[in-house]
Amino acid sequence: MTREATRTPSAAPPPAKPLTHRLWALPEVRWAAAALVLFALGGAAQLAGAPAPLWWALYLACYLAGGWEPALSGLRALRERTLDVDLLMIVAALGAAGIGQVFDGALLIVIFATSGALEAFATARTAESVRALLDLSPDRATRVGQDGNEETVDPARLRVGDLIRVRPGERIGADAVVVDGTSEVDQASITGEPLPVDRRPGDEVFAGTVNGTGALLARVHRPAGETVLARIVAQVEQASATKARTQLFIEKVEQRYSMGVVVATLALFTVPLMLGAALQPTLLRAMTFMIVASPCAVVLATMPPLLSAIALAGRHGVLVRSAVVMERLADIDAVAFDKTGTLTEGTPVVTAIHPIGPTHDEGALLRLAAAAEAPSEHPLAAAVTAEARRLSLIQISEPT
Repeated sequence: MTREATRTPSAAPPPAKPLTHRLWALPEVRWAAAALVLFALGGAAQLAGAPAPLWWALYLACYLAGGWEPALSGLRALRERTLDVDLLMIVAALGAAGIGQVFDGALLIVIFATSGALEAFATARTAESVRALLDLSPDRATRVGQDGNEETVDPARLRVGDLIRVRPGERIGADAVVVDGTSEVDQASITGEPLPVDRRPGDEVFAGTVNGTGALLARVHRPAGETVLARIVAQVEQASATKARTQLFIEKVEQRYSMGVVVATLALFTVPLMLGAALQPTLLRAMTFMIVASPCAVVLATMPPLLSAIALAGRHGVLVRSAVVMERLADIDAVAFDKTGTLTEGTPVVTAIHPIGPTHDEGALLRLAAAAEAPSEHPLAAAVTAEARRLSLIQISEPT
């Protein structure tokens, strides 16, 4: 019997892990939700013909819930003699209330607060993807002393040259070189390889990977902070901290633009008054200009999508080196993948059986192969026995 190269089923999105910090644990989300509820209640009261003081109170409460944090941020920037969009948005919303358009101001507050909540949520998801990577690292390792005695230590205490013993099924505690023993090591979390790789003396093993059925004695050759896994975590954190070209451009012009909007608003208010225009229409015109010119939507539409994309990619095993790289995906025409394990689940299945000669049919060959492979824990053996079990060719009792 010859077996075709096993294939892996088309990849399906892995189940999403629950966030350690749930959505409602984020204060930005709670305040944004409160602002949205108050805005909805105010709009409903206004449409229902309720007394004006009632829906005005609800809208102003929306201002307070969604605007207090941007207001503090804007005041801190003002103390540093800078002007940002947080303060500009608050002034525009208060200006809308000042000319009687409290609904428009509350809507601006809700949009700004919702955008801030989305950014906070995306940032939390990115942090969660980093924590998931950190979870791959074991919390203990077995160090072998010069006298042969073993002690359980924190992997961070391992030094270059230390000997560690890795028993079957354990996660390896450090980047090391095998000095004794043979085994198969699941390195999918590091290399993306769908199948375990054989490791024998002289081969390198990585921290966070899972040892197979054999015991290994390995010598540490990288400190804990310089392992491949540590470098991957650092890259994910760096990607979250980097800013895309669009974001850098917006931040560069943000202060100048905000100052320009303030100057233009003051000019639209003071110049007509100096020429004898009436106060009410002049104030209305100036506040309308400030509301329309507020760049809040442009500023807040850059980082939340990028952070969310980086976090989602991390949860699916894709590591993004920087926000700049993510932004450039829109210009990509072709993608090259280095291995099939990048695109598949990493669970082999039997695709076809080719008997050599007329002696046995496919079912008989599969039954014999499954019986021979039953004691093995190798992934290819599991694929053969799973196929035989699916076709009801054998009954394999689970170990007790």
